[in-house]
Amino acid sequence: MINNKWVLVRGSDIEGKGVFAKQDISKGTKVIEYVGIKVTKKEADELENPRYVFNLNKKYDINGNVPWNKAGFINHSCDPNCEPENINGSIWLISLRDIKKDEELSYNYGYDMEDYKDWPCNCGSSKCVGYMVAEEHWHKIIKMR
Repeated sequence: MINNKWVLVRGSDIEGKGVFAKQDISKGTKVIEYVGIKVTKKEADELENPRYVFNLNKKYDINGNVPWNKAGFINHSCDPNCEPENINGSIWLISLRDIKKDEELSYNYGYDMEDYKDWPCNCGSSKCVGYMVAEEHWHKIIKMR
């Protein structure tokens, strides 16, 4: 795995492994790059595990299911402290607020409603809607309860 001055990977209460701050991180920091193999949209659609696929542009995605991608261990949260941003063709996780040392990093995976029941959320946030869907779909989930 690629070393990073901001984060380390260890066991998580959310799920399996998670990514944690090695030190305090200020709001707006480029914390870690989401790396992997550049694949076509067609190749991405054929992957067995789409959980690690990030939209890069109209033609390509990033398949982050590779051993050197520490960012692939960042768990979903309905109340995230990071968000992905495409900066000059690279996907970076940017801190949304100040993050304290030892705090787990998270972002909203932003899945659509298709097969949403296959993606239950375990974030434990008071804002949790129960599934790893984009915030724009939360009202649909809440309405179905």
